[in-house]
Amino acid sequence: MARIRVLVVDDSVVVRRLVTDALSSDPAIEVVGIAANGQIAQAKVEQLRPDAVTMDIEMPVCDGIQAVKALRAAAYRGPIIMFSTLTERGAAATLDALAAGANDYVTKPANVGSVQQALAQVAGELIPRIKALVPRPTGGAVAGAPATASATGSTPGRPAAVPAPRTRPAVVLRPAPARRPVRAVVIGSSTGGPEALSRVLGGLTAALPVPVVVVQHMPPVFTRQLAARLDRIGPSRVTESAGEEELRPGSVLIAPGDRHLTLVRSANGARTRLTEDPPVNYCRPAVDVLFRSATQVFGGDLLAVVLTGMGSDGRGGCEDVVAAGGTVLAQDEPTSVVWGMPGAVATAGLAHAVVPLDEVAGAVTRAVTSSLTGTGAAR
Repeated sequence: MARIRVLVVDDSVVVRRLVTDALSSDPAIEVVGIAANGQIAQAKVEQLRPDAVTMDIEMPVCDGIQAVKALRAAAYRGPIIMFSTLTERGAAATLDALAAGANDYVTKPANVGSVQQALAQVAGELIPRIKALVPRPTGGAVAGAPATASATGSTPGRPAAVPAPRTRPAVVLRPAPARRPVRAVVIGSSTGGPEALSRVLGGLTAALPVPVVVVQHMPPVFTRQLAARLDRIGPSRVTESAGEEELRPGSVLIAPGDRHLTLVRSANGARTRLTEDPPVNYCRPAVDVLFRSATQVFGGDLLAVVLTGMGSDGRGGCEDVVAAGGTVLAQDEPTSVVWGMPGAVATAGLAHAVVPLDEVAGAVTRAVTSSLTGTGAAR
C-alpha cells in the first residue's frame, strides 16, 4: 500500500525538523514537503496534493487559521491537523482553526527532558491521528472527503488510533425502550467533537428542561475555552465543571481536561464530582466514566448521545445505559469526522437511533420533551 503523504507546515526550522523526523519514524508515512507559512503551504498543497497536512497556528505572512480557510475554499478536503500550544491563546486559536475547517489538533511538547522524548511525544500524538483520518491514502485528497476509522487509545486525554478494518459489523438498531422520563442527557465526543457540539447545542431552539453533562476528550485549558464558546452560541448556559455543582435544568456542564467527571446523588437530585482516577480507555476525562456514574444516579431515566470521535470510549457506558432501560443516540458515519466512538456503539447494537449531525439537536429535544409530556415519538 502506498504511504500516507504529509505536508508539514511550521515557521520554525526546529519544529519542522522535529515533526518530519517523528512522522518519518513510521514506515507508513512519507513527508513529501515542508512550508514555512500558510501562503507557501497553499502552493505546496496544489503542487504535491498531500493526503494530510500538519499546520502550525502562529506564522508570518499567512497564519494557520487563514491557511485552513484558504485551503478549504480551494476545495482541499484532506485532513488538516493543527499543531498547537497548551496555552489560553493556543487553545482559543485552535478552536478558531477547527471552526475554520481543521479536523483535529495536537499540542506541542512542553517541559520535556530531551529531544528523544519530544520526538516520542509528537509521534505518539500525530501518527495515530493521521492514520485514523487517512486510513487508505489516495495520493491527493483535493476531491474526496477525509476517510474515517475506528481506533484504540495510547495517550491520556484523547485516544490514539489504528486504521479501521476493511469490513465492520452492520448497524442493528435497538427497539425503542419502554417509555420513561428523561431526567438527564449525557454526551460523549472526541475528534471532531468541538464542532459537533457547536452544531448540537447551537441547534437547540430552547434550553432543555433537564441538565446536560458532556465529556469531550480535550486537555486542560482547552475545555474551559470550549465551554465559553459553546455558551455563546445556543440557548443553554454552558460552563466547565468545577466539581460539586448541583445539576440544574437548562444547564450544560463540560468535563474539565485531565479530570474524570462523575455524577453522584444529592439531596436535590445529583451533583458533579471530579476525580484524578487513572485514565479509562486511555482517556481522562472518559465518556464511560460519566455514562456509568449517570446510570447509578438516574437509572434508565437517561438519554446518552455519542458523537464523532476516535476509539470506543462510550461503548461500555452505553451498555450500562441500555441495561438500565435508558435511550442511546449515535451520530451517523457520513457526518462524523471519525466514526470510531459512535460506530462502536452502533455496531454493538446499543443505539436506538443513528442520525446525521444536523438532526441530533432535534432528536434530543424530541426524546426529552416527549418523555416528559407523554406525547410524540421518543426518538
